[in-house]
Amino acid sequence: MSGTPPSPSSGPLRPARLRPADLVRLGSTGLRTRPLRVFLSALGIAIGVAAMVSVVGISSSSRAEVDRRLDSLGTNLLRVAPGKDTEGQRVRLPEKAVPMIGRIGPVADVASTGTVPDAAVYRNAHIPVGRTGSVEVAAADSGLLPAVGGTVRSGRWLSAATEEYPAVVLGAKAAQRLDVYTPGTRLWLGGAWFSLVGVLDPVPLAPELDSSALVGHRAARQYLHYDGRPTTVYVRAREDRVSAVRDVLAATANPRQPSGVLVSRPSDALAAREATQSALTGLLLGLGGVALLVGGVGVGNTMVISVLERRPEIGLRRSLGATSGQIRGQFVAESLLLSALGGLAGTVLGTAITAAYAAVRHWPTEVPVWATAAGIATTLVIGALAGLYPAVRAGRLAPTEALAGT
Repeated sequence: MSGTPPSPSSGPLRPARLRPADLVRLGSTGLRTRPLRVFLSALGIAIGVAAMVSVVGISSSSRAEVDRRLDSLGTNLLRVAPGKDTEGQRVRLPEKAVPMIGRIGPVADVASTGTVPDAAVYRNAHIPVGRTGSVEVAAADSGLLPAVGGTVRSGRWLSAATEEYPAVVLGAKAAQRLDVYTPGTRLWLGGAWFSLVGVLDPVPLAPELDSSALVGHRAARQYLHYDGRPTTVYVRAREDRVSAVRDVLAATANPRQPSGVLVSRPSDALAAREATQSALTGLLLGLGGVALLVGGVGVGNTMVISVLERRPEIGLRRSLGATSGQIRGQFVAESLLLSALGGLAGTVLGTAITAAYAAVRHWPTEVPVWATAAGIATTLVIGALAGLYPAVRAGRLAPTEALAGT
């Protein structure tokens, strides 16, 4: 305590007021004298805050990645597929569905694939029938890749020069299942030899292509007896007319049975997955909150033990004129400093975990400012609550009782 002693004529003695800087100094002194205990107590708080910050950060980074992918792939892709009629029978799309859809004004691009049900693909002609690795054979338009936003990992895509010859392009999963990646490799497909001309990267907006072996329409008709009916049509519409195009797609693709046509927006699936991840984030945040609560209990326990061990110090300060309020302030300040130390360490650790995870997944790193601010604010509240009871208990100790150590 500081202050100039008053003269005898100045009236009764008044206790000096502790400034915030004095409280911080007194609180930090108590922490410096017990470094190991402080470290372990702050570690509990840090783990809880790190869990909460990293969960929010990883979730935000995942959403940023989804938004980035949607921005690059576009949200204007629509998918048309056959559904079922009122009797539960599968409805087939007409052969002219693609050119009819192409006549819709706001449609910028349209392409299709048609499943070839009786064809299977094998690495060679000696593999037993049926062991196809769940790879589906489909006829594809030469304009399919730009329509779905796909890219070629190796080799090249089907062109006007190759779509009428026995050439095949494998999706990413299909190549993995067949263990074939090198263009020029021959594959036994539908009872004939086809040459591999390319392997695709994963297609986020058309994941069904990842496990497909794609051949040109003309080659499918000539070698695989493909009937020319599309099973999936991919439509790119103008960004500002997606809803309008979606409303007329079913009737345009199959005028006789529009109710048997399914129209979907692949980007909605990515958005739904993001919503699912948000629900999981809420659960993980709850677990982080439990860890933070456990850390707060540890801080409270540390402060109670500190009061018991420092009773002689409390008694000495009381005998020298310290008030109960000053004693309480000292221990609350010590608890707040301990929690703030754990909160800052947890924020740094959580941000580092988020950055490392995002780097491994090649995501943009995004940690919301509100998450770090909320983490530190929560630790301060927990620190104040955890130190309140020990501080009140310390303030109630009489000088003689504290000095006697009873």
